[in-house]
Amino acid sequence: MKKLLYKEMKLSANPLSYWFIAFSAMTMIPRYPILVGSFFICLGIFYTYQQIREYDDITYTVMLPVKKKDVVTAKYLFVLFIEFIAFILCALITIIRMSSLGNAAPYVTNPLMNANAAYLGYVMIVFAVFNSIFLAGFFKTAYKIGKPFLIFCIADLIVVAIGEILHKIPGLESLNDPSNLNISQIVIFIVGVAVFILCTWLSYRKSIKDFEEIDL
Repeated sequence: MKKLLYKEMKLSANPLSYWFIAFSAMTMIPRYPILVGSFFICLGIFYTYQQIREYDDITYTVMLPVKKKDVVTAKYLFVLFIEFIAFILCALITIIRMSSLGNAAPYVTNPLMNANAAYLGYVMIVFAVFNSIFLAGFFKTAYKIGKPFLIFCIADLIVVAIGEILHKIPGLESLNDPSNLNISQIVIFIVGVAVFILCTWLSYRKSIKDFEEIDL
């Protein structure tokens, strides 16, 4: 598995998957829907799967002395690696923004989502949606990427819209506190992590089942 994962990271991966991790820095932008940054991170992963399809990487990989289950596992681990690095960067920037810049005028008067624990929960939900819709959709056929990604885009817009609307509801304003951690933010964060773990696991199991049934 170690060698297979190395192959995914060095040979199969499109460089844009790594470069697009930099969109985590959008966490710092005031007066901007910063959750869109997580979409671009997923877009970077999409470019790898586009390359996988164009280079017929799946056929090449299954010809190696590995199980089909291991092929799915390696590709999921690559995606999780990208998402993990991106999330850590988002978390570090969020900590800096809340602790050092939380009282800065651009953030205090920001009408859109601020970077806090709730924001990080939404990032996890976006990644969960990507893994559930795009990855599981890809492994249904091992070559179709357009329709799964389009469905993900629609679902992502819904998640972003919900995130931007919730903190405007009376009584939920604390979700958008730019400098203080509170219970409501922690709840969203915990929900986001739980959704990510559950959706990714179910997606992974479904992908293995579907990929095993494909006649390559």
